[in-house]
Amino acid sequence: MLTRLYLSSLLAFFFLAAEAQSHTDLEFSPERLSRVDSFLQSWVDEGNIPHAVSMIIHRGETVHNKAYGWADAEKQNPLTTDAIFRIASQTKLVTSIAVMMLYEQGHFLLEDPISKYIPAFANPKVLESYDSATLEYKTTPANREVMIRDLLTHTAGIPYEHPLWARTDFEIPFLASLENMVLEDAINQLANRPLVHQPGEYFSYGPNTDILGRLVEVVSGQSLAEYFQEHIFTPLGMNDTYFYLPPEKADRLVTLFKKESANASLEVSTEETYQNFPRSGEQTYYLGGAGLVSTAADYAKVCQIILNKGVYNNVRLLSPLTVELMARNHIGDSEVWDRRDKFGYGLMVITENSHYGDQAPVGSVKWGGAYCSEYTIDFENDLVMQVYTNVMPIHNYSEFVRKYRVLVYQALVNEE
Repeated sequence: MLTRLYLSSLLAFFFLAAEAQSHTDLEFSPERLSRVDSFLQSWVDEGNIPHAVSMIIHRGETVHNKAYGWADAEKQNPLTTDAIFRIASQTKLVTSIAVMMLYEQGHFLLEDPISKYIPAFANPKVLESYDSATLEYKTTPANREVMIRDLLTHTAGIPYEHPLWARTDFEIPFLASLENMVLEDAINQLANRPLVHQPGEYFSYGPNTDILGRLVEVVSGQSLAEYFQEHIFTPLGMNDTYFYLPPEKADRLVTLFKKESANASLEVSTEETYQNFPRSGEQTYYLGGAGLVSTAADYAKVCQIILNKGVYNNVRLLSPLTVELMARNHIGDSEVWDRRDKFGYGLMVITENSHYGDQAPVGSVKWGGAYCSEYTIDFENDLVMQVYTNVMPIHNYSEFVRKYRVLVYQALVNEE
């Protein structure tokens, strides 16, 4: 009887192991991968986007890295794969990694109140009511302090779309600035705003990671730019990632476009700050939630740090257990917008009920940027995929990045 049970259990184990390995045996079909080229080129040809770079890394090998379209507004120079893009909220993963590095060094616990390091956040208040015409408002004391983990998960009650956004006493630039601003002053200003809900109550995406960038500065004693350069960019060999570009690399920054609706034409953006912040202005604002520019090759190293559980090219930034902690659901029953996905520490986590992840296996992680870029990190298939363009606003962001991901996954097959 015991022997029969043992054999039955053993067979079940091998069946499950074989089933679990079925995806890891998949390979990229060059023929099916060419559909990615056709898709991205068609979007350029049809005037939906001006340019794009795709990068796909499978089992540590680059299987696809191509550029499409034009680098400049006059369409005279073809885009190259080393083009530099504004990556907006993809900055958030870099800042989250920096936070977790300092956490591993024992500088703080994730349950620490942020006011312990940034006193302006002490005694938070929650918005109770407001008048949309006069912007007068009433508050009630929060039931607890905002913790570091609330900021990592965007559950602090600090959204971008705040009901009182028009009040100048709360206003800060959320993506970039050409002015002589520093992060400390902006974050202290942000602390004046009442929370829109109790800390930890639910996911409300906002400038939480900018606050974490200031935490990195306070704890490390360095500016965020200095910390990134010394502890992340230089060790990983990220030579094309900056808050502000050196003059010799400024011409590699792509032109920012806009396309406001399906029927609107693709046009060069006239928004001076977003178009020019990486190479002009005062260049003093190190925004941990949105401020970096980078290349696909550089940012792939950030993705591979997560994919490889904290190490890339023999450089270890985090322990495997810390990366696994980052990639768990930390928002409970709350969900990321209407996607039915979860959020960890700096990463969205694909669930079995996802309305956004398409073929990505459960547990894959991802995020993107407002200028229209996105990455997906797939642990099961040992896969990183990235797509970049710079169009803001773009009416069909979700369609673009999701169709790209669908086309990448359809190329991953069992070759006979």
